[in-house]
Amino acid sequence: MTNKKNWTLKSIAQELGVSNATVSNAFNRPDQLSETKRIEILEACSKLGYFGPNKAAQSLRKGKFNIVALVLPDSLEYMVTDPVASSFMKGVSSILEKQGINILLFSGSSEHINNIVDFVDGFICYGQPRNYGLIEQFKNTNKKVVTVDFDIERNASVNVRNEQAAYDVANLALRSEEDEVAILGLRLIDANVTCRVYDQPDIDTSSSISHQRLSGYQRAMTDKGLNIHHDRVWNIPESNAHYASIAAREALSIQPRPNVLLCMSDLIALSAMREAKNMNIAIPEELRVVGFDGIEEAKRFIPSLTTVHQNSEQKGKLAAEMFMSDSKHGAYIEHELLVGESC
Repeated sequence: MTNKKNWTLKSIAQELGVSNATVSNAFNRPDQLSETKRIEILEACSKLGYFGPNKAAQSLRKGKFNIVALVLPDSLEYMVTDPVASSFMKGVSSILEKQGINILLFSGSSEHINNIVDFVDGFICYGQPRNYGLIEQFKNTNKKVVTVDFDIERNASVNVRNEQAAYDVANLALRSEEDEVAILGLRLIDANVTCRVYDQPDIDTSSSISHQRLSGYQRAMTDKGLNIHHDRVWNIPESNAHYASIAAREALSIQPRPNVLLCMSDLIALSAMREAKNMNIAIPEELRVVGFDGIEEAKRFIPSLTTVHQNSEQKGKLAAEMFMSDSKHGAYIEHELLVGESC
């Protein structure tokens, strides 16, 4: 037998003098052949450089690829280092890998899904994509879609009650109508800069967890007889120390100085607490701080952070289970208040 490149199932069967079905069974249905015959076919194929039927072609014929695109709202570089996103991805992978399903990470900052839609079984979208045009594409695709932390008209979604959770944690920090409050928000506007939010855009809160949290903070303040001035709301483009520190320094430098910081993530809150320490502002005596997420670092920080714990790993598992079951309904995971020493 001579070596040959670009073998196909048909040509390798002809070379070996057997049927197409025999070669196919050797690779895909071993129970249809004797062990001796199967080993003979596989060894002969290996010597010729043929390693089985083309998987891509098989998937195209069947319309099933065993690949799910996990769509992340920010750059992949940022998301894989974010502790909340990493925990979510761990939950997703723990379910899908058991089913032999692979995960393709896809950035929500991409312009379209056309490059991958024909090679995946569907999408799990973690957070509203930065590129709003993708939302319409996910609404209209004929592939499965499960959304997490936002809703579209596809119905299959996993959420936390962000508005209520924000209201609950804000109530732990607010004391009276004499409080001076600043809000360190996350992606409240479509801008890649840290800045104050003077005019809040008209946004559908069902698709924006940040505006749900803002609404919860505002409701808690209203119940305490407080008004939030727009020059005391900051937009932070990413939940990281660099951007959060800029906003925290600005917030803690204005007069009258805030004695309450309502932060939309633990990473933002921890950065604010570090800045307060650098400015010799005592926590919680002079400044009360709350966060949102419940990451491990929030417990270890001194003083420990009062925050909302959302089980991101469980959220990922639920999203993957909904994808596997073709669920058409929305689901919520419960939040928990973790009372630390920061307020």
